[in-house]
Amino acid sequence: MATGPRYRVPFRRRREGKTNYHVRYKLILSKKPRVVIRKSNAGTTLQLVLAEQTGDKTLLTVNSRSLEDFGYTFSKGNIPAAYLTGLLFGKKMLALGISEGIADIGLHSSTKGNRIYAAVKGVVDAGVDVPYGEEILPEEDRIRGQHIKDYTGADIVAQFEQAKEKILG
Repeated sequence: MATGPRYRVPFRRRREGKTNYHVRYKLILSKKPRVVIRKSNAGTTLQLVLAEQTGDKTLLTVNSRSLEDFGYTFSKGNIPAAYLTGLLFGKKMLALGISEGIADIGLHSSTKGNRIYAAVKGVVDAGVDVPYGEEILPEEDRIRGQHIKDYTGADIVAQFEQAKEKILG
C-alpha cells in the first residue's frame, strides 16, 4: 500500500469497484436525464435518473418482473425480456413528458448484442431519443427470441409479439 504525505485514498465507491467517476462526470455534464440500465441473472432494471445538487433523483423505475402483467411468462433474464422492459420503460418515460435521455450502463461490459443494448433498442423503439450505435444492437431474430425457440422448442416468439402489442397498446 502506498503511503506518504502526497498519497490520496480513492473514493470509497471507486475502491469497491462500484463507480467510475470519470464516466459519471461526463454523463452529468450532458445535462440530460440518464437511462440507467442494470442487469442481473434474474432480470433487467431500467431507471430514469436526474442529477441534482443534493443528489440523484429517480423519477421512474421499471423491472422485467412487470412483464407478467402483459402476459410474458418466460425467463425475465434474456434478450427478449430486456427489449420488452425497455419498450415498457420508453412508453412510461414518454407519459412523463420526457422524450430524450442518455444511456448509463455503469460498470457492465459493453459487448455487442448483449441485454443492455436490447433494452436500449426497446427504449428507442418506444420513441425516446437515446444516442446509440446501430452496429452494437442485437439482431432482430435474437430480440424476438428465435434463438430460444430453436434451442428449446418453446413458442417464445408468439408470446413476445403478444406482449409487445399489449405494451404498445
